[in-house]
Amino acid sequence: MQVLWAILVFLAAVVFAAGPVLFPGFNGFDPSAFPIPQDNPPVQPAGYAFAIWGLIYLWLIAGTGFGLFRRADDPDWQPHRQPLFISLAVGVVWLPVAQISPIAATAMIWVMLVTALLALFRTGDMDRWLQVSPLAIYAGWLTAASSVSIGLLLAGYGLLGPTPSALVALAIALVIALVVQYRLHRAPLYGITVIWALVAVIVANTAPLNIAVVGLSVVGIFAILALRGTDTE
Repeated sequence: MQVLWAILVFLAAVVFAAGPVLFPGFNGFDPSAFPIPQDNPPVQPAGYAFAIWGLIYLWLIAGTGFGLFRRADDPDWQPHRQPLFISLAVGVVWLPVAQISPIAATAMIWVMLVTALLALFRTGDMDRWLQVSPLAIYAGWLTAASSVSIGLLLAGYGLLGPTPSALVALAIALVIALVVQYRLHRAPLYGITVIWALVAVIVANTAPLNIAVVGLSVVGIFAILALRGTDTE
């Protein structure tokens, strides 16, 4: 059974990484998919930030592949595999759903986030660069992406204005990020990935300048860095 989970999670990582090829054409939620079209919403990071998916895909394949071929039956690698498989399996079908329904895609990405965080917390102490680090950047980006989805729904359905929606989304992301990083000091790439997303939000809101969104993002970056500065590991 241990070897089976190692195989399943590796295959899930490979298919997950193939998603953009299997379901091409997704460049974010269609602005017209919302009752109030979301053209250049302040919650959305600058486009360059999404290039991190390439790193995430490759590192997940490398990590799960190493886990399969070198650590298939190692007890240190076992606990995180089941929740990671669930997260990746949901991620496999996320892209086609996101092209149809932002609401369903938002629900799914939160499932991906919760299970990815559970997997991250269950990682062992061995082979951190191949066991912990891929999950750290994966969960870190999902923390940002899932919160952005909430902001888009709030603004897209007229529940809040664009800037208040962005502030709520950023606040959600920062609360999650600070709690996770405080509880899991051995995964610094998690916080660094969230910072990557926050910097991209700042870049997207500099012209024209959205002081509230930029200000909260800057505060969030310094809060994560300050928390990292307390690490003893």
